[in-house]
Amino acid sequence: MHVAYARERQLGLARMHSPSPIVFVVDDDISVRESLELLIQSQGWQPELFESAQEFLARPRALVPSCLVLDISLPGLNGLELQKRVAAERKDMPIIFITGYGDVPKTVQAMKAGAVEFLTKPFDDEILLTAVRQALERSRVALSRQIEMQELRERYASLTPRERQVMALVVSGLLNKQVGGELGISEITVKAHRGQVMQKMKANSVADLVKMAERLQITALR
Repeated sequence: MHVAYARERQLGLARMHSPSPIVFVVDDDISVRESLELLIQSQGWQPELFESAQEFLARPRALVPSCLVLDISLPGLNGLELQKRVAAERKDMPIIFITGYGDVPKTVQAMKAGAVEFLTKPFDDEILLTAVRQALERSRVALSRQIEMQELRERYASLTPRERQVMALVVSGLLNKQVGGELGISEITVKAHRGQVMQKMKANSVADLVKMAERLQITALR
């Protein structure tokens, strides 16, 4: 199982370092999709085009920096409804809305829900490209954090139950002797467990371990 996790992580990292981020486009107007496809390709990005929100949702999640250029008016599931789904299921994918008409309430709703930009057709290519660049950078940072967090969870999962108890007490500020008293084990045994925890968690100091525990939301088992 650990081998599978490692392999998946390596694949994710390899894909993340790919020179071709993906720009997804969801618009029911074929002429818009075709023009955006050429524009996206001109920047060295990989375009993926969809006519409807349903088609986009059927596509498996991509482990590369990506963003979504989304028409607000779509048949079936509309742009704002799709935005809610993406925000819940694909947090690392920023959204750039495009629309054929100015709709202030919908614009406000989309921006409040986290949209990067809201452009009215016809829009300037450079404005869109700037928004896409910003969105892809945001996606890259979010993916990096997700991978780091996954690695941290895997390290913690490798600890034995006793090592987890020792870690929780150490990060709460207890000395080895006090940890031993809490767990009913000798100070020497605590030192041995503590050494294993530091090694498995790849922590260089107790301060490092405390930061890791905060990210993992670990509290003392007392």
